Amino acid sequence: MKAEEQSNGNGALCVGIDLGTSRSAISSSNGGQFAVDSFVGWPADLVARKVLKRDLLVGRDALENRTMLELHRPLERGLLKEGSDRDLQAARELLRHLLSLVGGKNGKNRPVRAVVGVPAATMRTNKQYLRNALSGVVDSLMIVSEPFAVAYGLNALLHTLVIDIGAGTTDFCVMKGRYPTDEDQRSLTLAGDSIDAHLQNAVQAKYPKAQFTVFMVREWKEQHSFVGEPPAPVVVTAPVDGVPTELDITAEMRSACESIVAPIVETMIDLLTQVEPEFQGQVRNHVILAGGGGLIRNLGPTLEKALDRLGGGKVTVTDSPMFVGSDGGLAIAQDAQDGDWERLKH
Repeated sequence: MKAEEQSNGNGALCVGIDLGTSRSAISSSNGGQFAVDSFVGWPADLVARKVLKRDLLVGRDALENRTMLELHRPLERGLLKEGSDRDLQAARELLRHLLSLVGGKNGKNRPVRAVVGVPAATMRTNKQYLRNALSGVVDSLMIVSEPFAVAYGLNALLHTLVIDIGAGTTDFCVMKGRYPTDEDQRSLTLAGDSIDAHLQNAVQAKYPKAQFTVFMVREWKEQHSFVGEPPAPVVVTAPVDGVPTELDITAEMRSACESIVAPIVETMIDLLTQVEPEFQGQVRNHVILAGGGGLIRNLGPTLEKALDRLGGGKVTVTDSPMFVGSDGGLAIAQDAQDGDWERLKH
Protein backbone atom coordinates (compact mmCIF):
# COMPACT_ATOMS: atom_id res chain seq x y z
CA MET A 1 0.00 0.00 0.00
CA LYS A 2 2.83 2.40 0.85
CA ALA A 3 4.42 1.88 -2.56
CA GLU A 4 1.15 2.79 -4.27
CA GLU A 5 0.75 5.89 -2.13
CA GLN A 6 4.32 6.91 -2.87
CA SER A 7 3.80 6.37 -6.59
CA ASN A 8 0.44 8.10 -6.93
CA GLY A 9 0.38 10.42 -3.93
CA ASN A 10 1.31 13.38 -6.13
CA GLY A 11 -1.84 12.91 -8.21
CA ALA A 12 0.06 11.62 -11.23
CA LEU A 13 -1.75 9.98 -14.11
CA CYS A 14 -0.13 6.57 -14.61
CA VAL A 15 -0.18 5.04 -18.09
CA GLY A 16 1.10 1.91 -19.77
CA ILE A 17 1.92 2.25 -23.47
CA ASP A 18 2.53 -0.58 -25.91
CA LEU A 19 4.22 1.28 -28.76
CA GLY A 20 3.68 -1.00 -31.73
CA THR A 21 4.85 -1.02 -35.33
CA SER A 22 1.31 -1.52 -36.62
CA ARG A 23 -0.90 -0.54 -33.69
CA SER A 24 -0.23 1.18 -30.38
CA ALA A 25 -2.24 0.84 -27.18
CA ILE A 26 -2.56 2.80 -23.96
CA SER A 27 -4.07 1.89 -20.59
CA SER A 28 -4.40 4.54 -17.87
CA SER A 29 -5.05 4.74 -14.14
CA ASN A 30 -8.28 6.69 -14.77
CA GLY A 31 -9.75 3.67 -16.58
CA GLY A 32 -9.02 4.78 -20.14
CA GLN A 33 -8.01 2.11 -22.65
CA PHE A 34 -7.48 2.84 -26.36
CA ALA A 35 -5.70 1.40 -29.39
CA VAL A 36 -4.77 3.27 -32.58
CA ASP A 37 -3.04 2.44 -35.84
CA SER A 38 0.58 3.63 -35.64
CA PHE A 39 0.35 6.10 -38.53
CA VAL A 40 0.68 9.88 -38.58
CA GLY A 41 0.08 12.16 -41.56
CA TRP A 42 0.29 15.79 -42.59
CA PRO A 43 -1.61 17.28 -45.56
CA ALA A 44 0.55 16.90 -48.65
CA ASP A 45 -0.24 20.35 -50.08
CA LEU A 46 -2.65 23.31 -50.06
CA VAL A 47 -5.42 21.32 -51.77
CA ALA A 48 -5.20 18.48 -49.25
CA ARG A 49 -5.26 20.97 -46.39
CA LYS A 50 -8.42 22.59 -47.80
CA VAL A 51 -10.15 19.21 -48.21
CA LEU A 52 -9.12 17.84 -44.83
CA LYS A 53 -9.50 21.09 -42.85
CA ARG A 54 -6.87 19.73 -40.44
CA ASP A 55 -3.13 20.05 -40.06
CA LEU A 56 -2.54 16.58 -38.59
CA LEU A 57 -4.18 13.15 -38.76
CA VAL A 58 -3.38 10.14 -36.56
CA GLY A 59 -4.33 6.47 -36.60
CA ARG A 60 -7.14 5.06 -38.75
CA ASP A 61 -7.99 8.60 -39.84
CA ALA A 62 -4.52 8.95 -41.36
CA LEU A 63 -4.75 5.58 -43.12
CA GLU A 64 -8.15 6.29 -44.65
CA ASN A 65 -6.98 9.65 -46.01
CA ARG A 66 -3.45 8.58 -46.96
CA THR A 67 -3.73 9.66 -50.63
CA MET A 68 -3.81 13.28 -49.40
CA LEU A 69 -1.08 12.95 -46.82
CA GLU A 70 2.60 12.85 -46.20
CA LEU A 71 2.13 9.59 -44.30
CA HIS A 72 4.59 8.35 -41.69
CA ARG A 73 4.79 5.07 -39.83
CA PRO A 74 7.30 6.10 -37.16
CA LEU A 75 8.16 2.58 -36.03
CA GLU A 76 9.93 -0.12 -38.00
CA ARG A 77 10.58 -3.62 -36.66
CA GLY A 78 9.38 -2.39 -33.30
CA LEU A 79 11.91 0.47 -33.15
CA LEU A 80 11.53 4.19 -33.65
CA LYS A 81 13.02 5.17 -37.00
CA GLU A 82 16.17 7.20 -36.60
CA GLY A 83 17.75 9.89 -38.74
CA SER A 84 14.57 11.74 -39.74
CA ASP A 85 13.22 14.73 -37.83
CA ARG A 86 9.82 14.07 -39.40
CA ASP A 87 9.71 10.50 -38.06
CA LEU A 88 10.68 11.75 -34.60
CA GLN A 89 7.91 14.34 -34.86
CA ALA A 90 5.48 11.62 -35.98
CA ALA A 91 6.41 9.47 -32.99
CA ARG A 92 5.88 12.40 -30.65
CA GLU A 93 2.48 13.19 -32.22
CA LEU A 94 1.44 9.53 -31.93
CA LEU A 95 2.35 9.51 -28.24
CA ARG A 96 0.60 12.86 -27.66
CA HIS A 97 -2.51 11.49 -29.35
CA LEU A 98 -2.53 8.39 -27.16
CA LEU A 99 -2.21 10.51 -24.02
CA SER A 100 -4.95 12.88 -25.17
CA LEU A 101 -7.33 9.93 -25.44
CA VAL A 102 -6.94 9.23 -21.70
CA GLY A 103 -6.99 12.88 -20.65
CA GLY A 104 -3.27 13.43 -20.26
CA LYS A 105 -1.66 16.83 -20.87
CA ASN A 106 -4.77 18.47 -22.37
CA GLY A 107 -4.43 21.75 -20.57
CA LYS A 108 -4.00 20.12 -17.17
CA ASN A 109 -0.92 20.30 -14.98
CA ARG A 110 -1.35 16.77 -13.68
CA PRO A 111 1.99 14.96 -14.07
CA VAL A 112 2.09 11.88 -16.30
CA ARG A 113 4.12 8.76 -15.46
CA ALA A 114 4.50 6.42 -18.41
CA VAL A 115 5.78 2.87 -18.69
CA VAL A 116 6.56 2.15 -22.35
CA GLY A 117 7.13 -1.34 -23.73
CA VAL A 118 9.78 -1.85 -26.41
CA PRO A 119 11.16 -4.97 -28.16
CA ALA A 120 13.31 -7.19 -25.99
CA ALA A 121 16.46 -6.50 -28.00
CA THR A 122 16.03 -2.72 -28.34
CA MET A 123 19.43 -1.07 -28.52
CA ARG A 124 20.50 1.47 -25.94
CA THR A 125 20.67 4.15 -28.64
CA ASN A 126 17.05 3.56 -29.61
CA LYS A 127 15.98 3.85 -25.98
CA GLN A 128 17.56 7.30 -25.99
CA TYR A 129 15.65 8.11 -29.17
CA LEU A 130 12.43 7.12 -27.39
CA ARG A 131 13.37 9.37 -24.46
CA ASN A 132 13.78 12.23 -26.94
CA ALA A 133 10.35 11.53 -28.45
CA LEU A 134 8.70 11.54 -25.00
CA SER A 135 10.51 14.61 -23.71
CA GLY A 136 7.88 17.25 -23.10
CA VAL A 137 5.10 14.69 -23.48
CA VAL A 138 5.40 12.84 -20.14
CA ASP A 139 7.07 13.79 -16.89
CA SER A 140 8.46 10.44 -15.71
CA LEU A 141 9.39 7.43 -17.80
CA MET A 142 10.23 3.77 -17.43
CA ILE A 143 11.23 1.72 -20.50
CA VAL A 144 10.67 -2.04 -20.24
CA SER A 145 10.63 -4.96 -22.66
CA GLU A 146 7.21 -5.75 -24.14
CA PRO A 147 7.15 -9.42 -23.07
CA PHE A 148 8.13 -8.41 -19.52
CA ALA A 149 5.18 -5.97 -19.45
CA VAL A 150 2.90 -8.80 -20.60
CA ALA A 151 4.22 -11.11 -17.88
CA TYR A 152 3.82 -8.44 -15.19
CA GLY A 153 0.24 -7.67 -16.18
CA LEU A 154 -0.68 -11.37 -16.07
CA ASN A 155 1.19 -11.86 -12.79
CA ALA A 156 3.21 -14.54 -14.55
CA LEU A 157 6.50 -13.57 -12.97
CA LEU A 158 8.01 -16.95 -12.11
CA HIS A 159 8.80 -20.02 -14.26
CA THR A 160 7.08 -18.57 -17.33
CA LEU A 161 8.02 -18.03 -20.98
CA VAL A 162 6.23 -15.19 -22.77
CA ILE A 163 6.17 -15.10 -26.60
CA ASP A 164 4.84 -11.76 -27.86
CA ILE A 165 4.19 -11.65 -31.63
CA GLY A 166 3.69 -8.11 -32.90
CA ALA A 167 3.94 -6.57 -36.34
CA GLY A 168 7.63 -5.70 -36.29
CA THR A 169 9.10 -8.25 -33.90
CA THR A 170 8.48 -11.49 -32.07
CA ASP A 171 9.80 -11.12 -28.52
CA PHE A 172 10.61 -13.82 -25.98
CA CYS A 173 11.17 -13.49 -22.24
CA VAL A 174 11.77 -16.11 -19.55
CA MET A 175 10.52 -14.91 -16.19
CA LYS A 176 12.46 -16.10 -13.11
CA GLY A 177 10.87 -14.01 -10.37
CA ARG A 178 13.05 -10.95 -10.97
CA TYR A 179 13.65 -8.39 -13.71
CA PRO A 180 14.82 -10.32 -16.80
CA THR A 181 18.40 -10.02 -18.04
CA ASP A 182 19.53 -9.87 -21.67
CA GLU A 183 20.19 -13.62 -21.52
CA ASP A 184 16.54 -14.22 -20.59
CA GLN A 185 15.23 -12.43 -23.69
CA ARG A 186 15.29 -12.67 -27.49
CA SER A 187 13.85 -10.74 -30.44
CA LEU A 188 13.14 -11.93 -33.98
CA THR A 189 12.27 -9.62 -36.86
CA LEU A 190 10.02 -12.35 -38.26
CA ALA A 191 6.53 -11.26 -37.24
CA GLY A 192 3.36 -9.72 -38.67
CA ASP A 193 5.09 -7.47 -41.21
CA SER A 194 7.16 -10.32 -42.59
CA ILE A 195 3.97 -12.41 -42.99
CA ASP A 196 2.41 -9.49 -44.89
CA ALA A 197 5.42 -9.23 -47.22
CA HIS A 198 5.45 -13.00 -47.83
CA LEU A 199 1.70 -13.03 -48.54
CA GLN A 200 1.85 -10.01 -50.83
CA ASN A 201 4.62 -11.55 -52.95
CA ALA A 202 2.91 -14.95 -53.11
CA VAL A 203 -0.48 -13.55 -54.16
CA GLN A 204 1.14 -11.27 -56.74
CA ALA A 205 3.02 -14.24 -58.21
CA LYS A 206 -0.19 -16.31 -58.44
CA TYR A 207 -2.36 -13.47 -59.76
CA PRO A 208 -0.01 -11.10 -61.61
CA LYS A 209 -2.86 -8.94 -62.94
CA ALA A 210 -4.51 -8.47 -59.57
CA GLN A 211 -4.32 -5.02 -57.98
CA PHE A 212 -4.00 -4.71 -54.20
CA THR A 213 -2.06 -2.85 -51.54
CA VAL A 214 -0.20 -3.97 -48.44
CA PHE A 215 -3.08 -2.51 -46.43
CA MET A 216 -5.50 -4.91 -48.15
CA VAL A 217 -3.06 -7.78 -47.53
CA ARG A 218 -2.93 -6.89 -43.83
CA GLU A 219 -6.71 -7.01 -43.59
CA TRP A 220 -6.82 -10.39 -45.35
CA LYS A 221 -4.29 -11.73 -42.86
CA GLU A 222 -6.13 -10.37 -39.84
CA GLN A 223 -9.38 -11.98 -41.02
CA HIS A 224 -8.12 -15.32 -42.29
CA SER A 225 -4.66 -16.17 -40.85
CA PHE A 226 -4.00 -19.79 -39.88
CA VAL A 227 -1.31 -22.46 -39.71
CA GLY A 228 -1.77 -26.17 -40.36
CA GLU A 229 -4.86 -27.45 -42.15
CA PRO A 230 -7.12 -24.64 -43.43
CA PRO A 231 -10.35 -24.25 -41.44
CA ALA A 232 -12.03 -23.03 -44.66
CA PRO A 233 -10.99 -21.77 -48.10
CA VAL A 234 -9.56 -18.24 -48.00
CA VAL A 235 -11.23 -16.26 -50.77
CA VAL A 236 -10.74 -12.49 -51.07
CA THR A 237 -11.79 -9.88 -53.62
CA ALA A 238 -9.45 -7.58 -55.55
CA PRO A 239 -9.59 -5.84 -58.95
CA VAL A 240 -8.17 -7.73 -61.94
CA ASP A 241 -7.93 -5.39 -64.92
CA GLY A 242 -10.32 -3.15 -63.00
CA VAL A 243 -12.95 -5.86 -62.44
CA PRO A 244 -13.61 -7.00 -58.84
CA THR A 245 -12.57 -10.66 -58.83
CA GLU A 246 -12.58 -13.44 -56.24
CA LEU A 247 -9.11 -14.84 -55.54
CA ASP A 248 -8.43 -18.10 -53.70
CA ILE A 249 -5.35 -17.44 -51.56
CA THR A 250 -5.64 -20.39 -49.15
CA ALA A 251 -2.25 -21.94 -49.94
CA GLU A 252 -0.55 -18.54 -49.97
CA MET A 253 -2.03 -17.61 -46.58
CA ARG A 254 -0.85 -20.88 -45.04
CA SER A 255 2.65 -20.51 -46.46
CA ALA A 256 2.95 -16.91 -45.27
CA CYS A 257 1.75 -17.63 -41.73
CA GLU A 258 3.86 -20.77 -41.38
CA SER A 259 6.98 -18.86 -42.46
CA ILE A 260 7.42 -17.63 -38.86
CA VAL A 261 6.73 -20.95 -37.12
CA ALA A 262 10.13 -22.68 -37.43
CA PRO A 263 12.17 -19.68 -36.18
CA ILE A 264 9.76 -19.20 -33.24
CA VAL A 265 9.98 -22.90 -32.32
CA GLU A 266 13.78 -22.86 -32.57
CA THR A 267 14.09 -19.78 -30.33
CA MET A 268 11.49 -21.10 -27.86
CA ILE A 269 13.35 -24.40 -27.47
CA ASP A 270 16.73 -22.70 -27.21
CA LEU A 271 15.50 -20.50 -24.33
CA LEU A 272 13.81 -23.42 -22.57
CA THR A 273 16.95 -25.56 -22.67
CA GLN A 274 18.90 -22.73 -20.99
CA VAL A 275 16.58 -22.62 -17.99
CA GLU A 276 17.97 -24.28 -14.84
CA PRO A 277 17.29 -28.02 -15.29
CA GLU A 278 15.04 -28.47 -12.26
CA PHE A 279 12.74 -25.63 -13.45
CA GLN A 280 12.51 -26.49 -17.16
CA GLY A 281 9.38 -28.61 -16.74
CA GLN A 282 7.54 -25.78 -14.95
CA VAL A 283 8.45 -23.24 -17.64
CA ARG A 284 7.49 -25.64 -20.47
CA ASN A 285 4.04 -25.93 -18.92
CA HIS A 286 3.61 -22.17 -18.61
CA VAL A 287 4.26 -20.72 -22.08
CA ILE A 288 2.14 -17.64 -22.83
CA LEU A 289 1.44 -16.53 -26.42
CA ALA A 290 0.59 -12.82 -26.68
CA GLY A 291 0.36 -10.05 -29.27
CA GLY A 292 -1.73 -9.83 -32.40
CA GLY A 293 0.18 -12.75 -33.93
CA GLY A 294 -1.17 -14.93 -31.15
CA LEU A 295 -4.55 -14.76 -32.90
CA ILE A 296 -3.29 -16.78 -35.88
CA ARG A 297 -5.58 -19.81 -35.88
CA ASN A 298 -3.96 -23.01 -34.58
CA LEU A 299 -0.64 -21.33 -33.76
CA GLY A 300 -0.90 -22.04 -30.02
CA PRO A 301 -1.54 -25.80 -30.50
CA THR A 302 1.23 -25.92 -33.13
CA LEU A 303 3.78 -24.48 -30.70
CA GLU A 304 2.49 -26.77 -27.97
CA LYS A 305 3.01 -29.80 -30.20
CA ALA A 306 6.60 -28.67 -30.85
CA LEU A 307 7.22 -28.98 -27.09
CA ASP A 308 6.70 -32.74 -27.36
CA ARG A 309 10.36 -33.09 -28.31
CA LEU A 310 11.26 -31.77 -24.84
CA GLY A 311 8.76 -33.97 -23.04
CA GLY A 312 5.61 -31.91 -23.56
CA GLY A 313 4.28 -28.58 -22.35
CA LYS A 314 1.37 -26.17 -22.41
CA VAL A 315 0.88 -22.98 -24.46
CA THR A 316 -1.83 -20.52 -23.40
CA VAL A 317 -3.04 -17.77 -25.75
CA THR A 318 -3.89 -14.48 -23.99
CA ASP A 319 -7.52 -13.38 -24.04
CA SER A 320 -6.93 -9.72 -24.92
CA PRO A 321 -3.81 -9.41 -27.07
CA MET A 322 -4.51 -5.79 -27.99
CA PHE A 323 -4.17 -4.48 -24.43
CA VAL A 324 -2.20 -7.13 -22.56
CA GLY A 325 1.05 -5.16 -23.00
CA SER A 326 -0.35 -1.73 -22.10
CA ASP A 327 -2.25 -3.21 -19.13
CA GLY A 328 1.02 -4.71 -17.94
CA GLY A 329 2.77 -1.38 -18.30
CA LEU A 330 0.03 0.28 -16.26
CA ALA A 331 0.41 -2.36 -13.53
CA ILE A 332 4.16 -1.63 -13.38
CA ALA A 333 3.50 2.13 -13.22
CA GLN A 334 1.06 1.73 -10.34
CA ASP A 335 3.45 -0.51 -8.38
CA ALA A 336 6.59 1.57 -9.02
CA GLN A 337 8.13 3.72 -6.30
CA ASP A 338 9.56 7.20 -6.87
CA GLY A 339 13.11 5.89 -7.18
CA ASP A 340 12.16 3.58 -10.06
CA TRP A 341 11.40 6.46 -12.45
CA GLU A 342 13.61 8.60 -14.63
CA ARG A 343 12.55 12.22 -14.94
CA LEU A 344 12.38 13.77 -18.39
CA LYS A 345 13.32 17.37 -19.10
CA HIS A 346 10.73 19.73 -20.52
